[in-house]
Amino acid sequence: MLAAVLWLGNISFNMIDNENHVEAVADESLINVAQLIGCETVDLNLALSTRKMRVGHDNIIQKLTLSQAIDTRDALAKSIYACLFEWLVEQINKSLAVGKRRTGRSISILDIYGFESFGRNSFEQFCINYANERLQQHFNRHLFKLEQEEYIQDGIDWAKVDFDDNQDCLNLFEKKPLGLLSLLDEESTFPNGTDITFANKLKQHLNSNPCFRGEREKAFTVSHFAGEVTYDTTGFLEKNRDLLHLDSIQLLSLCLCHLPQIFASNMLNQSEKTVVGPLHKAGGADSQKLSVATNFKSQLFQLMQRLESTTPHFIRCIKPNNLQSPGSYEQGLVLQQLRCCGVLEVVRISRSGFPSRMSHQKFARRYGFLLLENVASQDPLSVSVAILHQFNILPEMYQVGYTKLFFRTGQIGILEDTRNHTLHGILRVQSCFRGHQAQRHFKELQRGIATLQSFVRGEKARQEFAVLLQRHRAAVVIQKWIKGRNVKKTFKKINDASIVIQSVIRGWLVRRCSQDIGLVKPGGSKENESDEVLVKSSFLSEVQRRVLKAEAALREKEEENDILHQQLQQYESRWSECEVKMKSMEEVWQKQMRSLQSSLSIAKKSLAVDESERNSDASVNTSDEREYCWDTGSNHKGPESNGLRPMSAGLSVISRLAEEFEQRSQVFGDDAKFLVEVKSGQGEASLNPDRELRRLKQMFETWKKDYAVRLRETKVVLNKLGNEEGALDRVKKKWWGRRNSTRDT
Repeated sequence: MLAAVLWLGNISFNMIDNENHVEAVADESLINVAQLIGCETVDLNLALSTRKMRVGHDNIIQKLTLSQAIDTRDALAKSIYACLFEWLVEQINKSLAVGKRRTGRSISILDIYGFESFGRNSFEQFCINYANERLQQHFNRHLFKLEQEEYIQDGIDWAKVDFDDNQDCLNLFEKKPLGLLSLLDEESTFPNGTDITFANKLKQHLNSNPCFRGEREKAFTVSHFAGEVTYDTTGFLEKNRDLLHLDSIQLLSLCLCHLPQIFASNMLNQSEKTVVGPLHKAGGADSQKLSVATNFKSQLFQLMQRLESTTPHFIRCIKPNNLQSPGSYEQGLVLQQLRCCGVLEVVRISRSGFPSRMSHQKFARRYGFLLLENVASQDPLSVSVAILHQFNILPEMYQVGYTKLFFRTGQIGILEDTRNHTLHGILRVQSCFRGHQAQRHFKELQRGIATLQSFVRGEKARQEFAVLLQRHRAAVVIQKWIKGRNVKKTFKKINDASIVIQSVIRGWLVRRCSQDIGLVKPGGSKENESDEVLVKSSFLSEVQRRVLKAEAALREKEEENDILHQQLQQYESRWSECEVKMKSMEEVWQKQMRSLQSSLSIAKKSLAVDESERNSDASVNTSDEREYCWDTGSNHKGPESNGLRPMSAGLSVISRLAEEFEQRSQVFGDDAKFLVEVKSGQGEASLNPDRELRRLKQMFETWKKDYAVRLRETKVVLNKLGNEEGALDRVKKKWWGRRNSTRDT
């Protein structure tokens, strides 16, 4: 439809005769319009260039001149555009009416033009300024008349404020039959009416009106609320008529498109409202509809009825300058707009009136809690008056009405500030109290949760410890049985090997002795030698037994020492953060203990090796020694018997050193374990673990030095005994050499 309106403006006409009759040019514009609205090109050409008139019972087709054809084309374009706009508004209202049917309430926004006054004001400015006069009266009545009527109805002491009323200007527009709109419609109905005749008629009938003033030629001036505006009547009648002939309406009704048919039906409904006048008598009423001014007036009245049924709120837009540039503020232009919009009158009546008002019940309910003392009478009016007296509000700043309290500007703000401050304090106290309650509740919950957690964690730790202790005991039992079995196996093997060796050696000795019996002379010396062999063999077995016992005891102590070390490492792993220093000291102590153990084991091993070699040589060469003794006489018997005492003394020294080592190891181990338990918190004692550990270390160092000295001395003694035995061996070797040489000879 919009494209059709645009193409209609491009249609041109050609002269077809000397009487200035025309027809439309069959070019692209005419063809496109016909296709867009859905009609034939011939029908569109006839509707634009001819007009059907009914004279009596006959229909006459009259050709149009160029000006008439152009008016017909423009009227058709404007009618299609107006109908399209109305149709769009209707569709939008249908869509918006869905929510309105549900709630029954709506919010409407009315955007209107302000008063317009240009260098040349035409029919458009005439209608716009008329609408603004009517809206300005509504604004005045709402803000001024209703304001003063409310003061009077509530019975307050009020001096009436006069304001400029534009009712006279509205009477100039709307009065019948001598109003501007009535005279315009009347002149539009005359076929011979022109803009000049309309201007003269206005001057003739309205010169006595104070709001009207006739000008030269076709102009007149109207005194509006915003100021005087001069209008030029050129085009008033033509724009007011805005006729669309029945031929154009029939053309739209025959179109194939749906929208032109709707537009035609709406136009036919409006054409039924004919205008009575001379044109009706001339037979042209079938082509008439309501004039633009009359239609505009009826729509304006509908709008005013809608506004009267709503609660209006006004927004005045002020233009700072005519240049549309930022930062520019023309005081004269702004003052003129404020005066034209009635804002200055609003300010004046607001300053002289009471813009803030509130009912007694609402005022007492909103500010009653601010009273310091209770009022004897609890009715809203008494409470309201007590509040006003308490805050020392001057009597001239408020008025007490029958149902409401009226305040001048700024008085409610004082009460609101006090109310907000008091409410803020109340809320602050409530928040502090609620916060305190919440904190107490939170702390109780926290303590309960901590207690419950401690019980749960304690029970869980006890269960884990019980399982761990059970596993530890099971591991100890398993280790005990396995180690015992291993030791038994080892002991059995060593025992069996020792028995075998002893049996072999004893058998060999017996066989050797049995061979040497025949060579020995009979007598008492033979019995002495047998006794000596028995004594030495028993002494050798006793020494071997003690050595084995000492080695077994040493191994057991070493195993116990390893177990103590393992337990100490477990305690150190649990309390690693607190026992870093103690751990280092324990490691040094362990190294030193191992060094002593190694030195003692080396000494024992060397002693055991020397003793075993000496005993084996002694047992093997028993018979030889006897012979040597028989040959040498009694000189060798004294040193041999004297050699038994140093050997027994050396064994006793070694036994005492071993016992002392075991006792000291046990004492130091127990003290270190006790200090670790005290440091970790498992033991209870009123001593300093660090200081006691340093003292224990000093004692250990002192004992270690003393023990090392005694160990070296024992080693020296054992070396001396070894040297003496070496000399005896050399004597034996010489004896064996001499004996062998004797046998050979």
